[in-house]
Amino acid sequence: MDKTQPHPLFKLATEVGPLLVFFIANAKYHLFVATGAFMVAIVAAIIASYVVTKHVPIMALVTGAIVLVFGTLTLVLHDETFIKVKPTIIYGLFAAVLGGGLLFGRSFIAIMFDQMFNLTPQGWRILTLRWALFFAGMAILNEIVWRTQTTDFWVNFKVFGVTPITMVFAIAQMPLTKRYHLEPMSLETSEAEAGDVRNH
Repeated sequence: MDKTQPHPLFKLATEVGPLLVFFIANAKYHLFVATGAFMVAIVAAIIASYVVTKHVPIMALVTGAIVLVFGTLTLVLHDETFIKVKPTIIYGLFAAVLGGGLLFGRSFIAIMFDQMFNLTPQGWRILTLRWALFFAGMAILNEIVWRTQTTDFWVNFKVFGVTPITMVFAIAQMPLTKRYHLEPMSLETSEAEAGDVRNH
């Protein structure tokens, strides 16, 4: 089925909504209640995304799966370490996929970002490398925060720190996407070249 383009506010709600549920539940109750609420919110966001757009981004599916696995471990074993290390696993996985792809001459960033841009092969490589390094840095940062700070501080950082940091980094990549952007006409003439990065 063809996917429809959702309203930007809907996309923001499905991405940030579960985090806000996590924050509120942790503030009102504790981390274990927040973890259960977060799992339900993630599933609800994925279902809502599919119902509205007939499509779910692969990043959302991977993130949702890891949240469910580590959330379940957190609740069953009553050990908050699992939910705290979950972002490290997600960021590390994304960094490994993007970085590993580059080593084999492939750029998976188009798949990860649901093909939001049309770039030259060099543009894809640079953008992929930047995001791979960003995810690796975020994995390290999450480890530092949860191991050295309180649970409440980590939750606040996850909700009000990670999102702004990611948005600022994404916005900082706009000059790159403009510099290496392919116009529709150029897309046809550069199809073979672009294939080297995406399908080589």
